[in-house]
Formats: sequence, structure tokens, C-alpha cells
Amino acid sequence: MKVIVLGAGLVGNVIAQDLAEDSNVQVTVADINERALKLLQEKVDLQIVTVDLSNQEMIKTIIEDQDLVIGALPGFMGYETLKTVIEQGKDVVDISFFEEDPFSLDELAKEKGVTAVVDCGIAPGLSNIILGHVDSVFDQTDNFLCFVGGLPQVREWPFEYKAPFSPSDVIEIYIRLAHYIEDGEEVIKPALSEPELLEFDEVGTLEAFNTDGLRTLIRTFDIPNMKEKTLRYPGHIEKMRMLRETGFFDIQEVDIKGIKVSPRDLSSKLLFKMWKMEPGDEDLTVMRIIIEGLKDEGKIRYSYEMLDKYDKQKNIISMARTTGYTCTAVVKAILTGKYEEKGIIPPEYLGKNSEVYHSIIDYLAKRNVILSEKIEDL
Repeated sequence: MKVIVLGAGLVGNVIAQDLAEDSNVQVTVADINERALKLLQEKVDLQIVTVDLSNQEMIKTIIEDQDLVIGALPGFMGYETLKTVIEQGKDVVDISFFEEDPFSLDELAKEKGVTAVVDCGIAPGLSNIILGHVDSVFDQTDNFLCFVGGLPQVREWPFEYKAPFSPSDVIEIYIRLAHYIEDGEEVIKPALSEPELLEFDEVGTLEAFNTDGLRTLIRTFDIPNMKEKTLRYPGHIEKMRMLRETGFFDIQEVDIKGIKVSPRDLSSKLLFKMWKMEPGDEDLTVMRIIIEGLKDEGKIRYSYEMLDKYDKQKNIISMARTTGYTCTAVVKAILTGKYEEKGIIPPEYLGKNSEVYHSIIDYLAKRNVILSEKIEDL
């Protein structure tokens, strides 16, 4: 089977390496960064294509003979690329976390006979898969809470943060309005709102705040209470709010001595120096999921905890592991025929399929991405 990965960033790189270890999969990676591609090719046996992925005509050309496409591009490029891939009749798994409504492409995907899995990272992604599974077990699901964050193991002033994704995508987390469900009604709050402190084994105290992580869950599930929050080290919220409210994250250009500059573009450039993951930087990923509902007239709570750390043996950051391996697990489920539904497929649909759910969890466990599960009667 032939698979092409669009994007050779921190996560796309790991996705490509993981798939290339399977002799049954021929992997190609496309990116504009030739140096990154050649470094990747030195590690594993795969093909590389140096190309500007903002050019949709070029994308059509390079995916022509592929069986499946993986979208690992920044969010602002994600939607148009996904549309192009679907138009070409190619199955696709996407992790780009774009702002547009993916279901606007559902009719097109069904017409083209395409399986298009979107938001297939850790959260959204793995968290949705878990909810889909538990919801299929329950007679009625009442509450869903997800807390998740990627953090550097070494806390350095001033941000105590490193970005496994492009800075523009991280900034998007802090400015995109957060949608959640409370008492059956959709509620919209600013990102970074409703802070709370939580304790995690081996990590300590972290602060949680509202972000727009429910995504498709608002549409696909009728659950009266659902919320997703991002985790950071304490103090991070105040720093990001200060930058946001001062205008550093604004898109609209400002005039500086006759030169038009977008504050967000400038901030991304400056913050990249502070947030960039350097070779050898170690990180961790923390996730806590709580799902409550009814089964045989009894109230039950499913709790999941994950603490994943930098892989020292392979030199792979945790956020790339947890995001990338979730993606590749889903890719394998499609390539092997375990999942064949057509249209726009949010990850929660995969979780409802018991065989697919367990194959994903087993796939992650083999790569030492471990989720602990606790079931309690309430």
C-alpha cells in the first residue's frame, strides 16, 4: 500500500517513521523543507518530495498514485488541502485542526467514496475515540470531561512552555472561542477562561483553562455536559491573556513606519525562538478523561489517565508520539479494512467500532503510550 504524508514537521516526521517500519507500506513524505526531508530519509527507508504544499495543483499531482493521504499541515492550510485530497478520491487521515467545519465536505467525500478521518490527534482525536467507545457501552452518557496538555519537562522562564506544533497553531488555541455543552445547551466562552488547578502524579499542580477542543463532539453526541480544557504549568494563562488582550495575537495589520505588519505574524516569529523544541528537549503529555453515564440503571464513571514522556531511545517528543501514533493506528485500521465507512469521519465514530477501538489502544500500547482505565459505580 502507498501512503503519502503531507508535512514533515515534528509530528509528520514521526508519522512517516512509524509507517515506514511496516514493510507492507510504501511511504512518501512531501514538504517544502528539503533539509528536513533528507534528514528523515537518512533515518528510514522512504521516498521524499520537495514541494510547496500551499499549491493545490501540486498536491493533486503528488497524491495521484497514492492509496491514502495523511494531512500533517498547519491549521490554516488544512481545510483546502483536505478538500483537494477528497476531490481526487483519496482516503485521508488529517491532524491539522483547521477552523472550518469538516462536515461541509461530507457530501463530497461520500460522493467520491472517500474515508476522511479528521481531527485525528490526541485531543481532539484519541479523547474522542475513547468517548465513542464508552458511549457505546453506556445506555446513556451524561458527562464528558477532558483535560490534556503537552509540557516541557524542564520549566524555563518566562513561558515554561515549548511548542510541538507551529506557533501559529498554538496561538490559535489562545484566541479561538471555546464551545462546550452545559445542561444540554451550547455555551461559548473565551479561550483561557474558567481556570482551575488540578493535581497529577509525577507532575504536580497544573492549571486548566477552556479551549475549543470538543470540535465535532458538539454535533455528533447528545450529551448534556461536555467540556475540554488545556493544561499548562501555573502562571501560563496570565501571560497568554496579557499578550492576547494587548493585541499581540491580532490578525489585522498595523502600520509601523510605513510598513504593514500583522501582530500575530510578528508574535509567531518572536515566540518561535522561545517555544521551539530543540534537539534533545524532553517533554511530557498529560491527559485525564472522565466520562459518566448509566448502564443497566446504575450510574458509572469511567476515568482514564495518561502520562507519556519523551522517548530517549528514539529521540521522539511525547506530543509527536501521542498525536502521531494515534494517527498511524487509524491509518492501519483503514489500510487493513477494519474501517470502511465513507464520508467525513470524526474520531468518535471509530471508537464506536469495538474492533477498531481495541486495535488503536493495542497499537498505542505496543509503542508504550499507555492509558490507565478505572471503572467505578457511583
